[in-house]
Amino acid sequence: MTDAPGESCGLVAVVGAPNAGKSTLVNALVGQKVAIVSPKAQTTRTRLMGVALAGRAQVLLVDTPGIFEPRRRLDRAMVAAAWSGAEGADVLALVVDAKGGLGPKVMPIAESLAGRREKRFLILNKVDIADKARLLTHAQRLNEAVGFAETFFVSAATGDGLPELKAALAAAMPAGAWHFPEDQVSDATERALAAEVTREQLYLQLHAELPYASAVETEQYKERDDGSVEIHQQILVARATQRAIVLGKGGARIKEIGARARAELSGLMERPVHLYLHVKVKENWDEDRQVYRDIGLDWVE
Repeated sequence: MTDAPGESCGLVAVVGAPNAGKSTLVNALVGQKVAIVSPKAQTTRTRLMGVALAGRAQVLLVDTPGIFEPRRRLDRAMVAAAWSGAEGADVLALVVDAKGGLGPKVMPIAESLAGRREKRFLILNKVDIADKARLLTHAQRLNEAVGFAETFFVSAATGDGLPELKAALAAAMPAGAWHFPEDQVSDATERALAAEVTREQLYLQLHAELPYASAVETEQYKERDDGSVEIHQQILVARATQRAIVLGKGGARIKEIGARARAELSGLMERPVHLYLHVKVKENWDEDRQVYRDIGLDWVE
């Protein structure tokens, strides 16, 4: 992008434990959906950038996977993606679930930020449902451990505190040209977005029925002559019993997943979408290098 007087642009790494509300916060700051959201922990798997505008500032928000103690290769790859998303950031924004409070998942992450040179913001999220008496205690304890430049009390769900947070992030951005056009809200391709929207519907509709270990691959993505998009996706599960759950009785569940994903994608892409879903049983798919490449994760030994 060309330089323009008064413009600023910088990178904000949004980090925290699973289910802190990072993706909801990024969507709220951008002003529209760029990251999928579900009540299931560890929904976000790869780093994704949302682009927020505030006056002459362009704030590049990297929504990272939740940081947790990894137990398998997929876990390690997700945690690696989270920390790689923090590299080169102008601001490290630690998002904490104010309702859940502090504990063994939050404090190690906070303490790992203590020695870093980047400007650090503390964001206590979900204040609309948190115990108000504990908020200041949480903020004090975290600031004693890290020493944040600023602390914010927000609700990404209701919008409380977001204007102040967005203004502070914009003020922290270094002078420089914008990296993206004014109308671009994410660095994700439509192909990648399509897979994420379908995966979100899997989580939202199946809840605890489908284990965390499922993946969605976009096998084919093509533009039709009439301006619509044709998308073929493969849902990977580890066992035949999981395939039956995704399909549902008489194929009813997979039809509903496809219908909702198709409707959302049509709205996001602002054109008709033809979505075709297939379910494949692939044992140990989370040990396949090609699957990692397709879903945007690095292979971690």
